[in-house]
Amino acid sequence: QRRFEDHGGKSRILLISASPRTDETCPSEMAKTFRVTTEVRACIEKQGGFDVDFLDLSQINSEYGRHIHPCKACVSTAMPLCHWPCSCYPNHYMGQIHDWMNELYPRWVAAHGVMIVTPVHWYQAPSVLKLMMDRLVCADGGNPDPTSTHGKEASEAKEIELKGWDFPKHLKGRIFSLITHGDSTGIESLRRNLHDWLTDMELVPAGAAAVFDRHIGYYEPYATSHEALDRDTAFMEEAKNAALTLMAAVTEMRKGRKPPGDDLESPRQK
Repeated sequence: QRRFEDHGGKSRILLISASPRTDETCPSEMAKTFRVTTEVRACIEKQGGFDVDFLDLSQINSEYGRHIHPCKACVSTAMPLCHWPCSCYPNHYMGQIHDWMNELYPRWVAAHGVMIVTPVHWYQAPSVLKLMMDRLVCADGGNPDPTSTHGKEASEAKEIELKGWDFPKHLKGRIFSLITHGDSTGIESLRRNLHDWLTDMELVPAGAAAVFDRHIGYYEPYATSHEALDRDTAFMEEAKNAALTLMAAVTEMRKGRKPPGDDLESPRQK
């Protein structure tokens, strides 16, 4: 949090490649998503003044012991039972160890801007992205003091919530960019879903040019999808424009400019 609030340091972009595909294992070739984020990373670094934290979620499939364990939905018992950051893992009794989220929470917090590039899987987010999304529920009202519930005492968490809970937004104010892509259906609905998820956590969209969906090789063979990306040079330029828009919005945010309504309190806290 101190890195986020430090006005003297470089701006930090968390750039997320959300495809599970990797040439390090079964697919035997890199993901188109990885190619796009590699170009975007080079674009950001070329501008100067920004640090890029590159998060490749395909590492779950290509590195031994790399896991994002599933959310246990503590929040449905009572919001204060869901700790920020998540305290459900490691659970040595169940062998639930090596939880990557212990590293990823600080990377989200330190970021001034977040850019997600993702393919569509069955109309939805790829499982590697959805696992991280679910585990970020604690950023949307989670309890920063696990001692208040003496660990996971459900009755104490219920009592605290019923006395009044303020649902702190732990990632509020970060700026985001979002690109979804696919070769048939689902790109628009996934873009909307991810946009809603991010804004529910009170992250702020960078602008119209920073959030979009595109087809790559619409209903063409899977075997030639990389060639389709090669032909679609406009897509790469749009992705770079999204990054530049994100950078501009982050710069404005760090100057102290806030979106309209930022100081208003929601009448529906949840």
